Amino acid sequence: MTRYILKRTGIALVTLLGITVIDFLLMSLIGNPIEIMAGGPKVSLTVLAQKAENLGLDKPIYIQYFNWLKATLHGDFGNSYKTYEPVANMILSHLKPTLILNGTALLLSLLIAAFGGIYSAVHQHYRRDYLIVSGAFLGQSIPGFFLAMILIYFFCIRLGWLPSSGMRELGSPGSGPQLRYMILPVIVLAVSMAGSNLRYIRSAVLEILNQDYIRAAKGKGLGRFLVIYKHALRASLIPIVTVIGMEIPALFGGSIIIEQLFSFPGLGLMTMNAILARDYPVVMAMCLLSAVIVLAANLLTDIVYALVDPRVQYR
Repeated sequence: MTRYILKRTGIALVTLLGITVIDFLLMSLIGNPIEIMAGGPKVSLTVLAQKAENLGLDKPIYIQYFNWLKATLHGDFGNSYKTYEPVANMILSHLKPTLILNGTALLLSLLIAAFGGIYSAVHQHYRRDYLIVSGAFLGQSIPGFFLAMILIYFFCIRLGWLPSSGMRELGSPGSGPQLRYMILPVIVLAVSMAGSNLRYIRSAVLEILNQDYIRAAKGKGLGRFLVIYKHALRASLIPIVTVIGMEIPALFGGSIIIEQLFSFPGLGLMTMNAILARDYPVVMAMCLLSAVIVLAANLLTDIVYALVDPRVQYR
């Protein structure tokens, strides 16, 4: 296992380096902040040239990349071109709301998918099975931004029960998001994930329930609870772990749109503002963070496979 982890870590580092190169090249194609300044109020070319020199944007793209990579390896992500704040401080200040939002949505979606998928598999071809599967298809099919607009219209505009933006009331104590501000974005994120995950878990449990050792357990007179939750559920942990491993990276991508819609001050909203402002240091830091999360989630998923199923061995 140790040799496998070291091997995967080495591959991940090479992959990470390639991702940063591609991200930097793509950003260079869309222009830089100096072009935005030139399109605004009248600014002399001398001032723009001096600004580009101060930011290092006057150098060739490969020089800019190596300068960024060298600083990043020393733990310096640079300063924002827009706010002049250290990028590391910006990420830390916006990280907590995103972790709370995504963690809550992931937990809720897994609870719905696990219990709904198992219940639907156990009651296959019953009316409740069809209702659960239909609800899963609906949740998977409806776009997140469209569901967000519907919830905002009914619960915020028509009923006035919940706030439509922000994460806490002005002047309230504390630094984390308040519960009533999280309800709608958590529902939007959880619904789409729960829909696809429920069907995935249902199929896995159905496959396990048709195995010979499950039939043997039933034939020995074991109760339904022991058969399902002790034997079948343990064997179904592999697909559940797979679901978690896939959803963690997807959450950070999907939350960008949801945080923008609900003006939730997390990493997603910060990333969108940085993209619109062509704030290179912030965008590159977020691309790097996203890539690390994806690679780490894949590695941890493989490790957990071996923990939940002794048959899985790595070399």
